[in-house]
Amino acid sequence: MNIAAVREQIEHAHQHESRTGQLKQRLEQQLPHLHPSIQLPPQDAQGTLTRFVRAYIDQVPELLEAANAVAREAGIESQIKPVLKIAEAYFLQPPEVMQGQVGLDCLLDEAYLAHRLVEEVNDLYIRHFQQPLIPVDTTVANLIAHQLIGEDFANQLDEVVHHSVEEMLDDESFAVESVEAYRNTLSSPETGAAWKRWPCLSRQLSVELAL
Repeated sequence: MNIAAVREQIEHAHQHESRTGQLKQRLEQQLPHLHPSIQLPPQDAQGTLTRFVRAYIDQVPELLEAANAVAREAGIESQIKPVLKIAEAYFLQPPEVMQGQVGLDCLLDEAYLAHRLVEEVNDLYIRHFQQPLIPVDTTVANLIAHQLIGEDFANQLDEVVHHSVEEMLDDESFAVESVEAYRNTLSSPETGAAWKRWPCLSRQLSVELAL
């Protein structure tokens, strides 16, 4: 996996934002029209939302690295890695609907695809292990990003993710001996300690969703 290239693209987007303020302008325009379920601190709503988007994008490389490492421990790297490479490709070779876009506000779309892909893989893990692949709770963060991207386009991106996972992972991917051995390690104290590294992103950044 070429995580370094993903990080480099994110860094270029941060530099673009420093020059243009493109994301800041977009969020300023969206702020009065956000769904009322998105709750922001009133004293710094726009700043909080900007920090949320930046962190949501910045988290992608570490998320992919962690997911790949856990899949390797589980002995199913060969099944999971191609899926994670799709998430990487969202950044390096974005789908046609997103080509030609630059800047942090555009990377929000690619980050959403990557986060949603990991969320879908997590759901599969929960079905088979009763625990996620990695213990990052991105559900609320993804719902907030969905709102920021816009219902119609975000639904299109969800379809891209759904088809990617459906084509590459099935129940047989988890029906191997190494998976059973890995299942026995999931209740270890070491696993629990590692999981504490992944707090809920949206709560960390004071962005809440009233469900």
